[in-house]
Amino acid sequence: MRPLRSPRSPRSFRPRGPRRLTALLLFAAAALFPVTTPAAAATPAPVPGTLRPYTIDAVHSSGVSSGGYMATQLHVAYSGTFSGSAVFASGPYGCAQNSLSTALNACMNTTQDLQLAKLEQTARDWSARGLVDPVANLAGDPVYVFSGSGDTTVKRPVADALADSYGRFGARVLYNRGTAAGHAWISPLGPNSCTVTQSPWINDCGIDAERELLGHLLGSVAAPSASPGGTLIQFDQNAYAPGGASAPLSLDDRGFVYVPTSCAGGASCSLMVALHGCKQGYGYQGFGTRFIDRAYLNEYADTNDMIVLYPQAAATATLENPNGCWNWWGYLGDASHARHGGKQIEAIMGMVRALRGSAPPPATDRVTLPSLDAQDGYVKAAADGSGPAVGTLEDTYGLALGRGTDAKVNRTLLSFDTSRIPAGKEITRAYLTVNRSSGSGDPWASPAGNRLLVDVTTGCFGACAVEPSDWSAAATVAGGAHIAPLSSGSAASTDLSAGALAALDRAGTTQVRLRFEPAPASTAYLFVNQATPVTLTVEYR
Repeated sequence: MRPLRSPRSPRSFRPRGPRRLTALLLFAAAALFPVTTPAAAATPAPVPGTLRPYTIDAVHSSGVSSGGYMATQLHVAYSGTFSGSAVFASGPYGCAQNSLSTALNACMNTTQDLQLAKLEQTARDWSARGLVDPVANLAGDPVYVFSGSGDTTVKRPVADALADSYGRFGARVLYNRGTAAGHAWISPLGPNSCTVTQSPWINDCGIDAERELLGHLLGSVAAPSASPGGTLIQFDQNAYAPGGASAPLSLDDRGFVYVPTSCAGGASCSLMVALHGCKQGYGYQGFGTRFIDRAYLNEYADTNDMIVLYPQAAATATLENPNGCWNWWGYLGDASHARHGGKQIEAIMGMVRALRGSAPPPATDRVTLPSLDAQDGYVKAAADGSGPAVGTLEDTYGLALGRGTDAKVNRTLLSFDTSRIPAGKEITRAYLTVNRSSGSGDPWASPAGNRLLVDVTTGCFGACAVEPSDWSAAATVAGGAHIAPLSSGSAASTDLSAGALAALDRAGTTQVRLRFEPAPASTAYLFVNQATPVTLTVEYR
């Protein structure tokens, strides 16, 4: 698409040098549900106030354009706080690598390789160093990704990379790429037709994108209210800006939060952090509350007990950020913009903490346990279980699964120290996360519909060290979960069944066996977790 014209030269501007910042526009979202366009009902006028604590049981992020990048940055950097994200026409975490050139040419256009494997490794390295929350937290989180075919500002392969990158961390990705939407937020209240790209960059495509994204994040949603009936509070963002001043961080003095009546009355509510795109901030050339009014989130907030926080970015008077974009490429010298310590991230986190109460967000509601490398391994045998032997290629290739070139069928054994699950807590959910290292063929298709099952046993199948008899040893719970086909990156298993949860040994070791059932009919195998351990994530209350 053509970049928006500069306000200084509305007819003749073309992106050149630093002024290409004007091409950093808002991004688009859409969903699959056809709807009848509702009549627009204005959100109540904002009233002055402050952020006070509410009863909040979950936090999600969403964003469009630069707000899409910021939504992902929040989710990855603070995955212990955020339970999922909805990201529209955006790219993968850390894409710009502190470079405006990379942001323009790899993370919007496709003239430069965005180096997805490098981005993944950077996130994992930051996680290991504590610069972001453990990336293992992302496994199983719901993530909504959107890309419209009419969006030429952020090319389709960039959004594809976003979906791929989340998949590498085991997130549950719902990817909507089925509309011809232009570069805009998609809403039944959008004043623009679907395919255009123009102010106010809110388009009506005859679908209810908000229903789809909220349904994926929350599990299900009630129908929206006919008009917002809660309160829109305007608060001072300076109170949450590191250093006490918003303007030096390219933040507006004003922020907004929409609070439904039920949440104000003490109901347990979720929190959605909704991030506008470039040129959509409250203070940008009189844009005002059009994004807040037309995003179609407040209507769902009323009927689904959801508070919506609308932080506001602001334009700089210099060429650093003239369009009021969120910081996803490191402007104003903020090299930490995508991780803990990023100035805008920390400002938003301050707002989130104020809404949840003064205490830091709980970080002990889940534990991620790495498998015990000294006790991990794989065993191989004929399809009928005869002639079992311990595999010897773990250090070279990883843990083997499926039928190898020697016609033997491989099964993997993993041990976890489940005594690390806090005593006195009720386990509510658990799942495995594996990472594909290499392989050949598709064992899930040999035969069609084959499944990679997760057997769970209290203690160990025999000795906790891998031994040949583990191939066919009885499990406490056979097939307590399964792992969907994975051709690359990471994947999370389905949740362990109630029986498998009960089989976790709270006093010692729990052993898990991964196996295809039935045995692949022909050579088709994969190796997993050559360089990193398989993890078992356990959630509790």
